[in-house]
Amino acid sequence: MAVLLVLGSFLPVWAASHAHELPPGLMLAKRYQGTEALEHYGVSEKYDGVRAYWDGMSLVTRSGRNIPAPEWFLAQIPDTTLDGELWLGHGRFSEVSGLIRRKESDSHPLWQQMKFMVFDMPEEPGSFAERYEALKTVMADYRGTECKLVEQHHATSHEELDGWLYEILEAGGEGLMLHHWESQYHAGRSNDLLKVTLVEDDEAIVTGYEPGNGRLKGMMGALRVKLKNGREFLLGTGFSDEERESPPALGQRVRFTYRGLTADGLPRFASFDRIRPME
Repeated sequence: MAVLLVLGSFLPVWAASHAHELPPGLMLAKRYQGTEALEHYGVSEKYDGVRAYWDGMSLVTRSGRNIPAPEWFLAQIPDTTLDGELWLGHGRFSEVSGLIRRKESDSHPLWQQMKFMVFDMPEEPGSFAERYEALKTVMADYRGTECKLVEQHHATSHEELDGWLYEILEAGGEGLMLHHWESQYHAGRSNDLLKVTLVEDDEAIVTGYEPGNGRLKGMMGALRVKLKNGREFLLGTGFSDEERESPPALGQRVRFTYRGLTADGLPRFASFDRIRPME
């Protein structure tokens, strides 16, 4: 109990004014297995930013939380529904995440560097191939600089896909996305959208803390987290000292990477990656 009281002084305080709205029904990715027929998929870079949905009037997160972007930025987005990623560049996820959580975000100079990387039109009927052609038409008429089209490519082999993956990783990127050309836009995870990365990743909810020992005395030693299936485990690596001094709040969603599962079905070599944006 004493540990929780000490750690409590470090816990982030989230603004109660950011009310959750009805979340948009977004397509979510499963993991690429290496056996898929690549001729059925468009290939693009996996941008390491914050997922954002534009309904023509407002920009919201994956679960419907309003993103406090400046009016001049919103005014430059095309007047149609768009699915994309707010992105500042390779390795800058934490800056994007921090920006959209600021109370006075709309006046921050980082918005001058922000790009809305758009890859789909959720309300456009038809297959992804048809939606992509419609999106290219919209972006061909676009005269602003805030939105960028995420270009789709064709891979002829898994070896070619691997080559593209390593090019992206060497440039500081996160991976690739595969989007099934014949897929209709729908909510939830399916093989219509796949992510290609070198390590596996998942998300969990923070349920508690373990105190640090030795050099980490007085800081958080590990997070106790709960997976989607209800299993709990300790996540103790991948944190900076700053993150240990100010750990994620109870109930906060975090992402971690891992390499396979143990015999007990828990993530092997799990390492903290990031706090997911408060949604």
